[in-house]
Amino acid sequence: MSPTFSIAFGGGGARGLAHIHVVEAFDELGIKPVAIAGSSIGAIVGAAMASGMTGREIRDYARSILSRRSEVASRMWQARPDSFADLMKGGLHVSQFNVERILKAFLPEIIPSSFAQLQIPLKVTATDYYGHKLAVLEEGDLISALAASAAIPAVFRPVTRGGRVLIDGGIYNPVPFDLVDHEADIVVAIDVVGAPVENGLRRPNSVDLMFGATQLMMQSIIDSKLSQSRPDILIRPPVSKFRVLDFLKIDAVMKETASIKDEVKRRVEEAAKARYEPQKH
Repeated sequence: MSPTFSIAFGGGGARGLAHIHVVEAFDELGIKPVAIAGSSIGAIVGAAMASGMTGREIRDYARSILSRRSEVASRMWQARPDSFADLMKGGLHVSQFNVERILKAFLPEIIPSSFAQLQIPLKVTATDYYGHKLAVLEEGDLISALAASAAIPAVFRPVTRGGRVLIDGGIYNPVPFDLVDHEADIVVAIDVVGAPVENGLRRPNSVDLMFGATQLMMQSIIDSKLSQSRPDILIRPPVSKFRVLDFLKIDAVMKETASIKDEVKRRVEEAAKARYEPQKH
């Protein structure tokens, strides 16, 4: 008898491209998780895995777009507002992109429109802005849920869903392993939040400080959660040198974090063996 696994993919923007290694590791081990939770980029990768995509397919699809600036520019153009009226909705906020339109322009077609069409149950985190609490989305429209989870403040507009104004899921739950801790024998959590690092070249500008402060806040939340309970396996890829919007650096991110595939495989095998190995007296 083999143990069951659940997996929580954390938020971290472009740093979350490292999640692809984890999906590939599960594929190579022949393991299909029984439940997935995700925050922000982790929700997007989780949705791809829950849709039946392999790690190799996710990697190839991401590289086919993100390694070509012209392709990214073309898809961003597709996501532009249809009209000036759309642009002016809620006031003129030219720095706030419509994340739902962007996702529709970038996501692979295999990702369905609703949670019900997924092959593996998925829980997506978002932050209920006016409700001052975590929102866990697991039914209904999938794309709006992913958009809400990825709606980084000051970059993307909030998403209104079910009468609630929702923003980035990482604000309340950056690595949502607690959402799947009773769903399987072994819980795997991937933390790609990272932390600010000195580059030796210049002082951080206001944008760096904003994103860096958010990283510190998220790490504080993760530390608090870990003091109360821990996943069976926690993986922290070396992602701190990358910024949240460094998606065009996909090859560098993948190369820098390549070692975690073997780490995931080793730790999964150790956890499975430990669970079923007869206790020595």
